[in-house]
Amino acid sequence: MSTKTTQSFHEGAYVSLMRGLRELDLRGPCVPSDLVLMDHAFPLAMNSRGQVLMAASLYGRGRIVVLGHEGYLTTFPALVENALTWLRGDGSDNLSVGVHKNIKAVADNISKSSFQAKVVGAFSDSLGLGVYVTDAYSVGADVKDLVAFLKAGGGVLIAGQAWKWAASHPKENTLLQFAGNKVSGVAGIYFSKHQGEVECLPVYPQIPSSWMALCVGQEFEEDLEFLLQGVSEFYNKFAINQSCLEKYYLLYIFCRVEMFYCYICFSGNKILNKMGLSVLVTINKTGSYKPSQDKKDTNHFRHLLGRFAAHITQGEELTKHDWEQLNSLTPNFLNMKAYDSYSYTQVLSFFTDVLKKSGMPQVSEKNPVKSPKGRLLLSLGAAVYNTSPDPDALLPFLIKDIPLMIRINTNTAGVIEWISTGLYLSPGMKTKIIVPANIVNKSWTIQIGCQTDILKADELKRAPSVCERFPVTTEKMQVSNLWGGLIYLLAPPNTKVEEAEVIVQMAVLAPYYKSGVTTAADWSKLRTAPSPWAELEFDNIILTVPSAVVRDLKRIDEVAVLWNDIMKGIADLAVIPHKFARKERIVADVQISAGLMHSGYPVMIHTESANELVRPGDARTKGLWGETHELGHNQQRTCWEFPPHTTECTCNLWSVYVHEEVLGLNREKAHSSMTLTKRKRRVDEYVKGGKKLSDWTIWVALETYLQLQGKFGWDAFKKVFAAYHKITNYPSDNDGKMNLYAVTFSQAVGMNLTGFFKAWGWPIDRATEKKLSNLPPWSDHPMV
Repeated sequence: MSTKTTQSFHEGAYVSLMRGLRELDLRGPCVPSDLVLMDHAFPLAMNSRGQVLMAASLYGRGRIVVLGHEGYLTTFPALVENALTWLRGDGSDNLSVGVHKNIKAVADNISKSSFQAKVVGAFSDSLGLGVYVTDAYSVGADVKDLVAFLKAGGGVLIAGQAWKWAASHPKENTLLQFAGNKVSGVAGIYFSKHQGEVECLPVYPQIPSSWMALCVGQEFEEDLEFLLQGVSEFYNKFAINQSCLEKYYLLYIFCRVEMFYCYICFSGNKILNKMGLSVLVTINKTGSYKPSQDKKDTNHFRHLLGRFAAHITQGEELTKHDWEQLNSLTPNFLNMKAYDSYSYTQVLSFFTDVLKKSGMPQVSEKNPVKSPKGRLLLSLGAAVYNTSPDPDALLPFLIKDIPLMIRINTNTAGVIEWISTGLYLSPGMKTKIIVPANIVNKSWTIQIGCQTDILKADELKRAPSVCERFPVTTEKMQVSNLWGGLIYLLAPPNTKVEEAEVIVQMAVLAPYYKSGVTTAADWSKLRTAPSPWAELEFDNIILTVPSAVVRDLKRIDEVAVLWNDIMKGIADLAVIPHKFARKERIVADVQISAGLMHSGYPVMIHTESANELVRPGDARTKGLWGETHELGHNQQRTCWEFPPHTTECTCNLWSVYVHEEVLGLNREKAHSSMTLTKRKRRVDEYVKGGKKLSDWTIWVALETYLQLQGKFGWDAFKKVFAAYHKITNYPSDNDGKMNLYAVTFSQAVGMNLTGFFKAWGWPIDRATEKKLSNLPPWSDHPMV
């Protein structure tokens, strides 16, 4: 498994095994064994001394759960039932559980669940079991079969303690000879001869860990004694390599020689590293080396880590030799990348926490590092960063000043334009931004945050104002925002800048896509960038959404095609160039200042609508009425608008046009108010009500324009809007503007439409009628 896959499996398994449990009260007559973990094993219960009292692991295709005392099999029935469910494996429907006769009471509890318990005298593959439950003392002749059962995909729940057995077998190796270890040991879990201290342990939401566990470790003097039988000396004829073990540094213990650089490219290390073992390159003198006579080696790496942990947490002093050993051994250990080993990931997690709390010295010529701790943190920073499963999250704790350079190009029309940087500033974080001298004191602004709505509501879902702006008055600006936010440069109207370099000293990368710049390979990495806000910049629109919306967005090219097509449709109906003078913006927010959405720069929508912006398939079948309605608002022009009658009406021309001409969606399906039945009813009610302009609003007013479109088509509207682009002098009152519209539309289609508009109650005057009298009348219009 990959690093994240292994960790994810462990975390999921832990959640399953501890489901519904709030605490494990171990206080009582049961004195458990401290368990030693290796390989895939991970703890389920750990006391305050870092001793593991319950654990789980994998072996082959099977699963195993180990409890540090057989009494726990009846003390914690809910845990046992969880264990049986997990041990049975995903997708298995085998509910048969074998229970050794020596723990028959467990079978009575199991029978109360959905599982079917069978009490047996010994394990047998012929029983057809899904899970086998036994104490650690009753596995004897059936060890081989039980291990084969486990490897083939079976589940084993085993419980017991080895300290009493070890006391009565002082000359035997507990890890190798204790019966239970012959089964659990294959999965990297060993009953040790050490008693575990009992407490009432809370059940944590994540796998338990403790720096104390770094100093708790099984002593391997028995193994050492066994390996050194008959060995009086080691003779080195040539310069030799040494082996570094996470479990215990074998030759290091034997010979007390120094270790140097880890030779990672050695192919054998690909196998050895998975076992916490690495072959190192050393420069050793030839000669004879005597085995160590010490029963306990204080230079064992875990002892060293324990002392370092005590130094970090309790201020205990370390010797010069300790610091030297830590500097030498720590990078080598981390470079093993033995992610399948709980011991390895535990140490990696510990070092990650150390760096997050202590930080890494910001070394430079003016700030040299002299202390042993500072030197260790420097080497530790690089080693942990290179092996961390989430290096981006660790980076801000390592490098305090991360200069990020961006180039900006802009050629603004008569309005202010936001220039995206693709960077995010965390809440309260300060950063320095260095800008070119030629934009200082030229009405440029730095903006932190994209949600510019100021809220005035009785119930707030965010602070009333979360956007900060800073006029650019000097080349070096320090900025921050309590609420954090995306970083923008606001370019003033009528400004042209090319390839201007802006440096941001410290910021967080955002998932930022820009058409024509960001490649598919770039996006595959950027979409996981740590900023909580993402921006997608297409040809004529920029979408700002929560990053969760884009994390799994692989086919961003399809989203780009959708929005490029929509914006071309917007431009076509408005009769403006396909390249907008300023790209539109849509920004999502948890709460906005008005309505479900509202127009402006940017268009604001609620975060729950953000997902629909990036789903091309849904857009072409369900539509995007709200968004196109707001973009239509941004195309409305005072010269042909008659507020308040058409404020929420003519913007819908763009909604209808885009849905029919771009998305291929019939107007009746585009919005529930666009059905023929509802449209006819509105017209009838308007006529019966006396055709009063006070009633000519929103959907009723839209009918006037849709009747025109039904007769003359969309091209007629394009001619009208094109004509208005050339009109510079127009009336300021609605009556005057409505007469101008009647003239403009009539001339565009070559037909006198005054009768049609009068039938709708428009105040058409005699001058307009006289002006259009030379055109043929539209005598069969729908309002006759």
